[in-house]
Amino acid sequence: MSGIAILFIIAIYFSLLLLISFIVGRKSTGNDAFFLGNKKSPWWIVAIGMVGSSISGVSFISVPGMVHGIDFTYMQTVFGFFFGYIIIANVLLPLYYKLNLTSIYSYLEDRFGKYSYKTGASFFLVSRIIGSGIRLFLVTLILQHLIFDAWHIPFVITALGAVFMIWLYTHRSGIKTIVWTDTLQTLCLFSALILMVVHVSKQLNFNFDDLSKAIMHYDHSRIFVFDNWHSKQNFFKQFFSGIFIAIVMTGLDQDMMQKNLTCRNLHDAKKNMYWYGIAFVPLNFIFLTLGAMLLMLASKNNIPLPTSPDDILPLFATQYLGSVVTFLFVIGIIAATFASSDSALASLTTSFSVDILGVNQDDSKTAERKRKLTHIGMSVLFVLIMLVFKVLNNKSIIDAVYTIVSYTYGPLLGMFAFGLFTHRKVKDKMVPWLAILSPIICYGLNLISTTVFNYPLGYELLIINGLLTFIGMWLYSERN
Repeated sequence: MSGIAILFIIAIYFSLLLLISFIVGRKSTGNDAFFLGNKKSPWWIVAIGMVGSSISGVSFISVPGMVHGIDFTYMQTVFGFFFGYIIIANVLLPLYYKLNLTSIYSYLEDRFGKYSYKTGASFFLVSRIIGSGIRLFLVTLILQHLIFDAWHIPFVITALGAVFMIWLYTHRSGIKTIVWTDTLQTLCLFSALILMVVHVSKQLNFNFDDLSKAIMHYDHSRIFVFDNWHSKQNFFKQFFSGIFIAIVMTGLDQDMMQKNLTCRNLHDAKKNMYWYGIAFVPLNFIFLTLGAMLLMLASKNNIPLPTSPDDILPLFATQYLGSVVTFLFVIGIIAATFASSDSALASLTTSFSVDILGVNQDDSKTAERKRKLTHIGMSVLFVLIMLVFKVLNNKSIIDAVYTIVSYTYGPLLGMFAFGLFTHRKVKDKMVPWLAILSPIICYGLNLISTTVFNYPLGYELLIINGLLTFIGMWLYSERN
């Protein structure tokens, strides 16, 4: 498929997003619409959009490639996600609705004080800015190689264009628009995934029964690992880590919770979370099924596999499966990337405006002006992060930053757990130091475990990190 054809597809796609933005935002452009969607979002629309926000462009590429290295064992983590979503629906959402929060980190100020509040919000801002910036960079880099390198267009222009388009359809009504645009993007992502599975099935000469039997008896179809406690794929490690990952990266993340808070009431928000959790399980299974089918096709046609599992899907989509799959691949990664990036931009704008600038204390005009400037500032920051990583252009550095960012969610877990499950009064000024110290200790523990015992810690680091923060807060607290 030519670069012009791909660019034409992207233009049509963004035209649809802009049309939705215009229709949804023509009557509501204030902060209440931008932050909370006027609390009028239908729960089922929110649920569909949240699926797309959870599957970033990196996940769209990486999950199929996992089959090559760890079989279908990622499903163990996905099952944990589902139970984590149930906990969110019944523990965290009632709290957020009871306090009528705009930013979920406001709870930390009510419970502990200003320092804890600013610490929680800052940890989210750092984690989400860097994490979302890297995800957007990696997928924009794929589009750069597919289209713009042939036209000798610099990467900086591609990066500016991508972020500008996201700003353009989100700047009027923020989350109110995103709830609807993410629904379109989720449907595009899911349709592309299904059609890719169908197309690869034809290449393998499989009907549905043949595909089911092939997956069931495939060497890489293993889901559960109970026999090796030292393995990172051990069921109990994966399952319980999945629960905590869901709680932290959805329930304690302003990006994901902001969509829930746009629902009309708590009952609708709970329904959204249940159905979102249910939909997330089969979607990931289909991703892994696609990965298994690509491995079968490689074996059948003697196609050499790339060194990195993340390159398997892009390789087949752009070189071996024809223009139809290339088209579906482009639509899929665009939908996945911008569904997660647009909501990240809105949530970062919300958190910085409410938690750092305190716009809730300003008059409506001042508050709206600050929000608009913050939205522009966050967009510029996205571009700068993308350009920094383009200069570095080192996958090991990017992986290291991802690891560091994952550490920063641990203190949030510890802080919210301490607030919810104890009645103790913490020394507020100590919380920032405890939140910084916990990830540092976790890094040291992982270094020792890897060097001495040849056992690198995996997802369990999140739990250890949260536990260290919890213990530190207990030591610097007293009965309330």
